[in-house]
Amino acid sequence: MKDHIVRASAAKGTIRAFAAVTTSMVEEARKIHEASGVAIAALGRTLTAIAIMSKMSKSERDVLTIQIKGDGPLGGIVAVSDAEANVRGYVNNPSVELPLNSQGKFDVAGAIGKNGYLNVIRDLGLKEPYVGYVELFTGEIGEDIAYYYAFSEQIPSVVSLGVLVAPDASVVNAGGYIIQLMPGAEEGLVEALENKICSLKPVTTLLEEGKSPEDLLELILGEIGLEITEKYSCRYLCNCSRDRMERNLISIGTKDIMEMAVEQHGAELQCHFCNRKYNFTEEELMSLINVEE
Repeated sequence: MKDHIVRASAAKGTIRAFAAVTTSMVEEARKIHEASGVAIAALGRTLTAIAIMSKMSKSERDVLTIQIKGDGPLGGIVAVSDAEANVRGYVNNPSVELPLNSQGKFDVAGAIGKNGYLNVIRDLGLKEPYVGYVELFTGEIGEDIAYYYAFSEQIPSVVSLGVLVAPDASVVNAGGYIIQLMPGAEEGLVEALENKICSLKPVTTLLEEGKSPEDLLELILGEIGLEITEKYSCRYLCNCSRDRMERNLISIGTKDIMEMAVEQHGAELQCHFCNRKYNFTEEELMSLINVEE
């Protein structure tokens, strides 16, 4: 099944819902970062969330970033998406290994840690980006994002994210959904949704059975007027370039560039998101000093 996101409404427009399958996107991230099972489970959930959240943007210029930082061995997660659901991301320690948790699943919460924060940064093209901040709730990512929406944006939300990993750490499937209550929703709707969702199999199981994002939303909202309104593609895509790396070098200042040129006779920069390396000779560094001046 090709990666995609669907957008829908239900309950006379008082519910908005998004669901996605992101298997290829998450597998691409795993290959790039050579991530362990628990690392790609954590990164894959975050990439799925950022892809879905990007389709909530109102402007084609919006850039959305999720930063998760805990005190666990994973170190932290960064995921970025533009308004077209072109996503990229990384974890600080992609090789981390942990025993399975008490449910026999990857211990994502243990990898992230209990003490830390989740940031959602929205760059709307204005002078300053909007930054929403919450302390980590459980470290399971989906629950933390639901907590972010409830606490920071006052939007009751149900978030379910999943990544199924094979014994060789390759991604079997990945996906998830975010369902939100809008103003005017009837009392008792939250409880009804929670009961419905609790009765469902995990996202990864449903995807393994061949269910599509449309099917996921039909299972949850089909009885209350589900209407699929749009469908979008999503993919892993890094936007790094030599020009961007040059600007990064210029931003560190003349003194540091000069030290690289004189002491190292060049510099090698590596993109965190795709691991591509960019090399600059001593002469190229000296030319950047002239640009900076």
